[in-house]
Amino acid sequence: MTSVAARTGRTNEDFTGAVPTAAVLVDGAGIPGTESVCRHGVAWYAEQLCGRLLGLLSRTPDRGLTALLAEAIERVTDGHRDTCDVASTIGPSAMVAVLRVSDGLAEYLVLGDTALVLDRADGPPLVVSDPREVVISRPYRSALNAIPEGSDEYLRVLQDLRSHRNQPGGFWVARDDPRAADEAITGSCPVSELTRAALLSNGASRLVDEFGLADWPEVMTVLASSGPAEIIDRVRRAEARHAVPPDDATIAYCTGLGEA
Repeated sequence: MTSVAARTGRTNEDFTGAVPTAAVLVDGAGIPGTESVCRHGVAWYAEQLCGRLLGLLSRTPDRGLTALLAEAIERVTDGHRDTCDVASTIGPSAMVAVLRVSDGLAEYLVLGDTALVLDRADGPPLVVSDPREVVISRPYRSALNAIPEGSDEYLRVLQDLRSHRNQPGGFWVARDDPRAADEAITGSCPVSELTRAALLSNGASRLVDEFGLADWPEVMTVLASSGPAEIIDRVRRAEARHAVPPDDATIAYCTGLGEA
């Protein structure tokens, strides 16, 4: 696992971890003003959600991933309901990716803008992603790029984008409502068909889906030969070259799946 903050001195709002049969990656999200409605902040929310999920995966291996995510969201929300405005549209939220190996199956869940890549022994990798936020945010991103970051207009456009969050026809993330878990993309495949897997935050997957500087087979090859840090180094060089603001970047790389 490798996780790198967007900039030196900035709090990393990504979290990842593993138990013997599962891996979890959580990518926290917030906007200026989040601290006015939640005294804990985005990093706290992401860390709590990741920890709760790992605990549930370890203790209740027979429950479905959607049910586990819903319970984790509910527990974290209950943990700051009395001190924070958990329903605020500018409160902390997170994207989630989960991989679990159980009874000969590799089960997966993706909610929000994260990526999960399953490398198959025969054929190209299976890439699991949730495109809804990317599709909805596309016209907003062009507007945001033309507005000074942090300005009143910038925040207005950003809040308008976030009004589509956890709404029918919008995009879905972990926040205060456990029912968002029902909108996650889930599935499974025989673990015997797989060799390895990777979970990536959108700050790491942008090497492929934003910059187009590699495809997923190449990413998996680099992970096998050089590890996650090399992919993140390539992302940082691409961000500098294209003058794109850096983002927290996290990768959890899992090997030996076919032997599980």
